[in-house]
Amino acid sequence: MTVSQNNAAAGEGQSFPGHADKIESRVVLSARGLRRDFGGFIAVNNVDLDVNHAQVHALIGPNGAGKTTVFNLLTKFLQPTAGTITLLDHDITRTDPAKVARMGLVRSFQISAVFPHLTVLDNVRVALQRPSGLSTQFWLPTSALNRLNDRAMELITAVGLHDARNKLAADLSYGRKRVLEIATTLALDPKVLLLDEPMAGMGHEDVHIVSDIIREVARDRAILMVEHNLKVVADLCDQVTVLQRGEILISGDYQTVSNDERVRVAYMGTDHE
Repeated sequence: MTVSQNNAAAGEGQSFPGHADKIESRVVLSARGLRRDFGGFIAVNNVDLDVNHAQVHALIGPNGAGKTTVFNLLTKFLQPTAGTITLLDHDITRTDPAKVARMGLVRSFQISAVFPHLTVLDNVRVALQRPSGLSTQFWLPTSALNRLNDRAMELITAVGLHDARNKLAADLSYGRKRVLEIATTLALDPKVLLLDEPMAGMGHEDVHIVSDIIREVARDRAILMVEHNLKVVADLCDQVTVLQRGEILISGDYQTVSNDERVRVAYMGTDHE
């Protein structure tokens, strides 16, 4: 069964536990003058970026534009050569990745990162161990994880995987694995969620369903995503930042960005509608 086939179980009005209605946006993740050099090669140069609460912000650009490097800098997998990064009004420029994640900045990767030989339920329960304080209590019996079942099922149901809760992750379609990854990421209760090409490799129907899930997730958290599917960007994203050769070409809503001639030439093509 595909993600789209299972969507009926979650319903069009699927709700994520604890989400609130859209409220006035505020900057929750900010970068100023972000720069990264690699042995004289400038991969990212003077990038200013603001990501707002309750919005989906796309980072787009041609291959080699520096999108992944920006992601690595924001999540502290790389240290910037220059510039500052602020998360929820805290300077995290020199903070290590694990602490940044505990502060609420969580990232998913382009390649699906789930445990293939665990069930859907167990994947989410594993993800819930850290916020619940169980990850360091290794002496406890496996049954101690049962206290996580209710929250795990809330997340699984919210992303439309209720019917697959006892299936091995390895047996899921590619699209549903990506949905499971979103559920495990949400288990960490992120304030800012970074998604690296979440639609890559998906069929049309799964893209539509995952877009709906991301839109719902963004009701009470910020999302920054790298995405090459421009239809997804147009339909889903509140703000778009275009990178070219490591620098910001333009930022704004999709209409503003797509009408910019520099973007048409550099990325979208002059005949893009």
